[in-house]
Amino acid sequence: MPLNNDILDRISDAFFAVDSDWNITYFNTEAVRVLGREKKEVLNLNLWVAFPEAVNQEVYRQYHKAVREQKPVFFEMYWPPRSMWYNVRAFPSSNGLTVFFQDITVQKQLATKQEEHYKSLFHNNPDAVFSFDLDGNYISVNPAMEKLLGYNEQEFINMNWSPLVKEEEVEEVDYYFQKALKGETQHYETIARHRDGSTINVKVTNMPIIVCGKIVGVYGIARDVTKEMETEKLLVDSEKLMAVGQLAASIAHEIRNPLTSLKGFLQLMEQTEGQSNEEYLKILSDEVSRIELITGELLVLAKPQAHDFQMIDILIIIKDVVTLLYSQALMNGVEIHSDYEVLPKIKGIETQLKQALINVIKNAIEAMESGGNLYISVKNNGGAIVIVVKDEGVGIPKEILEKIGSPFYTTKEKGTGLGMMTTMKIIQTHEGKFEITSAPSDGTTVKITLPV
Repeated sequence: MPLNNDILDRISDAFFAVDSDWNITYFNTEAVRVLGREKKEVLNLNLWVAFPEAVNQEVYRQYHKAVREQKPVFFEMYWPPRSMWYNVRAFPSSNGLTVFFQDITVQKQLATKQEEHYKSLFHNNPDAVFSFDLDGNYISVNPAMEKLLGYNEQEFINMNWSPLVKEEEVEEVDYYFQKALKGETQHYETIARHRDGSTINVKVTNMPIIVCGKIVGVYGIARDVTKEMETEKLLVDSEKLMAVGQLAASIAHEIRNPLTSLKGFLQLMEQTEGQSNEEYLKILSDEVSRIELITGELLVLAKPQAHDFQMIDILIIIKDVVTLLYSQALMNGVEIHSDYEVLPKIKGIETQLKQALINVIKNAIEAMESGGNLYISVKNNGGAIVIVVKDEGVGIPKEILEKIGSPFYTTKEKGTGLGMMTTMKIIQTHEGKFEITSAPSDGTTVKITLPV
């Protein structure tokens, strides 16, 4: 049963039909609007006579293909006479061809505009932007990338990334590249090779290129941070010099006091020759011991330490420290409560970790002048060992807590403040974390985290 022309005219798509001789048999109202031709102009006229501009164009080839193979075709086309884009669907039959097409000019203009934005972002980006295929070969680079490494675009397209990275960095960069290929965005720093043979420190971001849900390559963004790193090094060196100056002033002040005492009592001893100087000698001995203590702790902080890391059992070290300090705890009326788990061995320096733990536990015992409970727990927290030492002392005010770890800052009558500074340095050397929390009348908790 043939379709009523009124029904066909209500089809929202532009629609026309041709017979087996390519004569136009139907041309709906939307086709009139989209193609700009009146029905009376084209009805019963050969399609290629009515639209001679289409002969031997893509639309001509697609229509003939549909008729020849008796299979529908779907494609997009640009029609210069109307400066319009169409989405075309052509369905063949034994009697001819039925064609539906939509005006997609606005969508195409928006897509083109968006594409131009992306191209502008890529081309004018001050950072080097590039992309790789799955094998790590360059498939696109922007001008900033050409400027960064000194190669032109065509030279890059024939290259793999590996020769452009310093030899000792290749394995690590490949690790990040493979992670990006698995869908994980990576941020890292590496050393790139310039065409002239020089090296450049770069910060790089790699992210997967995903098309239709499938990873087809990797995008990259790189930025030269060589000058930033040089500036940062100068800043660090400057801060070190400032710290050395402050430390030297503190040392001079701390050692001057006992030296003044030594000088004074030596003068007294000279003036009281023949009298009993035992009391003076004891004071002199105490002051010399203090100087010795200060210089000894400074040497631990100042001299380069040989980092001879070995596999050690941290639990044995903790138990040894507790045994060592048990008598002091007993004399102070402190009861030690231990909670240990079975732990894996870690890489570390036994003597240093023992020193750090002695400092922490000894401080906790001395914080409880009237006795109390000291809680020591050691847990295996996945990739780390967590040591918590909690006392029931008077606690530490916030303003004092912020200064703990500073050289010569101490609340003890005969302290130097270097013990806690040494402890923090040891934990840092072991790539661990040192945290201390406290509040007045609520005791102090020290948490040490060491990587497994």
